[in-house]
Amino acid sequence: MYIAAVILAAGEGKRMKSKHPKVLHEICGKSMINYVLESSKEAGAEKQIVVIGHKGQSVIDSIDDKEIEFVNQEKQLGTGHAVMQAKEILQDFNGSVLILCGDVPLITPEIIKTMINTQRKKGFAGAVLTTEVRDPSGYGRIIRDSRGNIEYIVEERDATPDEKKIKEINSGTYIFDCEILLKALEKLNCDNDQGEYYLTDVVKILGDSGHKVGAVKANNSEELMGINNRKELAKANKIMRFKILDKLMFEGVTIIDPSQTYIDADVVIG
Repeated sequence: MYIAAVILAAGEGKRMKSKHPKVLHEICGKSMINYVLESSKEAGAEKQIVVIGHKGQSVIDSIDDKEIEFVNQEKQLGTGHAVMQAKEILQDFNGSVLILCGDVPLITPEIIKTMINTQRKKGFAGAVLTTEVRDPSGYGRIIRDSRGNIEYIVEERDATPDEKKIKEINSGTYIFDCEILLKALEKLNCDNDQGEYYLTDVVKILGDSGHKVGAVKANNSEELMGINNRKELAKANKIMRFKILDKLMFEGVTIIDPSQTYIDADVVIG
């Protein structure tokens, strides 16, 4: 099965209070967008498309892989609108499309592979990567049908009191059959309070059309953490730092005091 990956990287990230695009902030010496690109490629994505917007040229300049394609989202009109910008490139693509957020740097190739395999083996039109959190405030909730498939995703502001009690949330990571996705994107509208095109609406559109959308639940919610401010950036740095140190120690590297040791992601120890 052929896999294309669309990475959303157009946002400004105002809460970072930075002159740089959010996805260019670094975790252990590497930009967030490059972690996502590497994970999706390792998981099997043959084609990678990055949706740029705010200071897009600086995002392009930060990526060395010349095979990656870029599309520009001039106005940020929602996640669905962002994916629409890749329609021309995907028009003749025969396979599945991963949709990933450029500000989720801790996502692993393993969980992406699980999504790919789940969609293929179960014949889903699409699948959503979900996780459970103690405090789901601010996240879209996953509403399942009696068979356990996803019926729809409801945003926090639109959720009923009962729906707000649900702790399974949408991570913003998806996989869809390309042809089915492109047809669903044509049905998206911006008839909502924000005046935006929501990618989450694709799930309901598919369900209403008789297609099945599955869920892949990640056990480790930290892998799906979106980085929106400096505090979350610091937390992600800490998680990645100890992940790097653990890997090195298991490989035989002696680290006297991991709590006081900082090694960047691309460092090679001979």
